[in-house]
Amino acid sequence: MSSAPTFPGRRRRALITGVSGQDGSYLAQQLMAEGTEVFGLVRATNRRAPDGVQLLDGNLGDESSLDAALHQANPDEVYNLAAMTFVPDSWANKGEAQDVNAKGVVRLAQAMKRHGSGARLCHASTAEIFGAPDGLPQGEDHETAPVTPYGHAKLEAHRFVADLRDQRGLFACSAILFNHESPRRPPSFVTRKITMGVARIARGLDDLLALGNLDAGRDWGYAPEYMDAMRLMMRAPSPRDYVVATGRSATVRDFVRLAFAHVDLDWEKHVRCDAGLLRQGDAPARIGDPTRIARDLGWSATTSLEQLIALMVDADLALLDA
Repeated sequence: MSSAPTFPGRRRRALITGVSGQDGSYLAQQLMAEGTEVFGLVRATNRRAPDGVQLLDGNLGDESSLDAALHQANPDEVYNLAAMTFVPDSWANKGEAQDVNAKGVVRLAQAMKRHGSGARLCHASTAEIFGAPDGLPQGEDHETAPVTPYGHAKLEAHRFVADLRDQRGLFACSAILFNHESPRRPPSFVTRKITMGVARIARGLDDLLALGNLDAGRDWGYAPEYMDAMRLMMRAPSPRDYVVATGRSATVRDFVRLAFAHVDLDWEKHVRCDAGLLRQGDAPARIGDPTRIARDLGWSATTSLEQLIALMVDADLALLDA
C-alpha cells in the first residue's frame, strides 16, 4: 500500500458527511486549521457548519446528490460521519437506521467509485457493534454481537468498509469510536442531559434530574481528540481499523456524581431514577482497548473524565448565563 498522499500544486481537499453534527464540526475546524479545503454535505433543512466550510446540499439517501458533491469537492479524503446517531431512535425507525447507517455507506462508496479520483475513505464506526460484550476490554478483533437496530446497521457498514479495503484494495478504514462527548452534544444524549440538568439546578431553575440506568458503564472520551484519531488514520501509510477509546470505564452514576461535585452539590439530593427512561438493549459495560492505535499511530486520549465533565458543565452554565 502506498504511503500517505501528497498534493503538489494545490491544497488538500476533504469532504465530510455529517458536518453539522458534534464530530463533523470539530473535524472540519481541525482540517481547516491545518490548511485543508473542507466541503460539507448537508441537508437543505440543516445547513449548520463552522465558518469556512463549503456547503454542498445532499444526503446519503440520494445517489445523485452524492455524485454532485464528489464532482464539486473533488476530494482527496472522504470522512463519513453522517448517521442516525441517537441509538434509542433506531427501535422506532429501524428502516431509517438501515437506510442511512448501512445502505448510505454503500451509496457513498459507489459514488466514489464512479467519481474515480481514488480518494481515501475513513468511516465512523461505533462500539455499538459489540452489543453486550462478553469480556473486557473490546479491541478490534473482539466478537461483534449488536443488540440494537442501530448497532446492526453500523456493523453492516463496518464490514462493507472492510471489504472495500481487504477485497478491493481501496484505502478504506473504520474508526470504532467509543462514547465521546463535548459541549456540542445534543441534549438528547445522557451526558449532555446530565450536564445541562446540573447547570439548571445550580442556577436554581430546576431541583430534580430524572435518569434511567445509573449502573451502565461506558468508556467516555473527548470528541475533538477522537477526530484527531480519524485524521491520523486517514494519513497513515496503509488503511486499518482502529478502536478509539480511553481504555477506562465509568458508570452513569460516576458521571452524575462528578458533574454535581463540580458545582458543589450533593447528587443524591437531586437525582431520581425513572424506570420509564430505561433503554432497550442497554449494555452493562463497554471499555475500549486503544492499544493498536497507540502503537501504530501514537494516539492516546489525554482529557480525563473529570476534565471533560467540567468542560461540559461550565459550557452549560455559560449558556444559561448568556
